[in-house]
Amino acid sequence: MHNPVTVEVTRGNIVESRHRGMAVVVDGDGKIVFSAGEVERPVFPRSACKAMQALFMVESGAADAYGFGNRELALSCASHSGEEAHVDLAASMLTRAGKDVDDLECGAHWSLDQKALIAQARRMEKPTALHNNCSGKHSGFICACSHNLIETRGYVHGDHPLQREIRAAMESLTGTAISEDSCGVDGCSIPAYAMPLKALAHGFAKMATGRGLEPIRAQASRRLIEACMAEPFYVAGTGRTCTKLMEIAPGKIFAKTGAEGVFVGILPEKGLAIAVKCEDGTTRAAEAMIAALLARYFGSDSAERAALDAMANRSLKNWNGIHVGDIRVTSSLS
Repeated sequence: MHNPVTVEVTRGNIVESRHRGMAVVVDGDGKIVFSAGEVERPVFPRSACKAMQALFMVESGAADAYGFGNRELALSCASHSGEEAHVDLAASMLTRAGKDVDDLECGAHWSLDQKALIAQARRMEKPTALHNNCSGKHSGFICACSHNLIETRGYVHGDHPLQREIRAAMESLTGTAISEDSCGVDGCSIPAYAMPLKALAHGFAKMATGRGLEPIRAQASRRLIEACMAEPFYVAGTGRTCTKLMEIAPGKIFAKTGAEGVFVGILPEKGLAIAVKCEDGTTRAAEAMIAALLARYFGSDSAERAALDAMANRSLKNWNGIHVGDIRVTSSLS
């Protein structure tokens, strides 16, 4: 079986590029509501699974001990742009646990937001780990360790107690036994685990519905998802797709991107979760795919559906503002 072409990019009247992909919509019981492509094929969720990785921080009591509200919980699930508000909040989370930037083991890179990057380059010699898009997640990791009296040094390594907790949570949610062959290293240095796309979607559907989960995990899942929907800026940032998707339908959409063309979405009111993977790893295709699938579950005449369809099928303009082509999803997602 081959993955279908899910997204086309045109220039003039010619299809200039085609992106193949796989997509699946699953309910809390694991039933497939929609699928396209090889949804049983293993993929690395990358940053799309950060809400799963944040569960131990909430379940262990660390979030409450340090007074975390929706913004802190959202940042713990974020791939943020490194804007000033993101950096300051990550630093505040560390301070509450008696830690600082030197305790972060995610590495440093310049902010993803162009305005923030330019401002930083003018005043700083180099970025810090707080500017890393994963610094909120890592600050949450450190807070979880500190509250539970776990040594923070080496918290990114697979044999660290924190990572063992995260791995167990992901195995339980997705029903996937993680073997050595399915492990890699993520961009922020923590372990990355491959799993079938369907299993990833089912894990998020369980988080959305609480089906099959112990009460403490169901409650923690609900808190994290609701926090992200309440504070979408802290999940991504200005102009970012995750933020825009959640702003289209406040409280009705959870969305989270992952590197290499992965995206997940949740429709809590409908008890459904969506996972997509662009085969060639292109973000623009994954963004179009997730928007198109989310649109399916809103009324045909609704403002939400119109806005989501506009994100899934959009025009391309050059630097002079001239329309040169379009990004469009194909009938494989209809």
